[in-house]
Amino acid sequence: MSVLEMRRVSRTYGQGASQVHALYEVDLTVQAGEMVAVMGPSGSGKSTLLTIAGTLEDATCGEVRVVGQDLSRLSANAKARLRRRSIGYVFQDYNLLPGLTAAENVALPLELDGVSGRRALLAALRALGELGLADRPGHFPDQLSGGERQRVALARAVVGEHQLLLADEPSGALDSANGESVMRLILDACRRGMAAVVVTHDAQLASWAHRVVSIKDGRITGQTEPGSLIAVQRTGAGR
Repeated sequence: MSVLEMRRVSRTYGQGASQVHALYEVDLTVQAGEMVAVMGPSGSGKSTLLTIAGTLEDATCGEVRVVGQDLSRLSANAKARLRRRSIGYVFQDYNLLPGLTAAENVALPLELDGVSGRRALLAALRALGELGLADRPGHFPDQLSGGERQRVALARAVVGEHQLLLADEPSGALDSANGESVMRLILDACRRGMAAVVVTHDAQLASWAHRVVSIKDGRITGQTEPGSLIAVQRTGAGR
């Protein structure tokens, strides 16, 4: 099943001589259970692609469907519901609520969607434990390192019934071991049926994906499947 479909999607800023094409006629489909890594130089349109897919920004033209819903036909309130229920988003700046603990930040989207506080907390603790944060659930964001905050944000994005994960440099503040832990958790979520689009500059981490999409100057320039190393990683050999 296609979770994300982008058809001839363009995003333009400005007018006349100052006009900038952040995206130009992008076609991208991501299936349930698939992780797609997006790579490209700074300013290539990677983050714009994520914000449009995540309903945070509208395309100038083209069609975007998330879990079968045409975003151009949704009201602002309907888009907000879709984000809360179906989309997990990991921002570069984490977007954690400073007045909530790590566990409360992770549990909050579940509670907003009607899950009981106890069930939401148990799910949050499980996700934090999988990311090496079993001893941090009661810490507030300002008591955590940058890497720990990034892992809390990822736990919040993958917990619950989200069908699409969008991650903007989810391993940017992490060392290689914790970066691999992040990619492993995303891959595990995909094995449960989630679709994921991960922006990264790290080719080694991109190699965890089922497909790598290259983007430059707002255009998709190629799609490749990683090599034999990745086949080992997908099977979990040695892990």
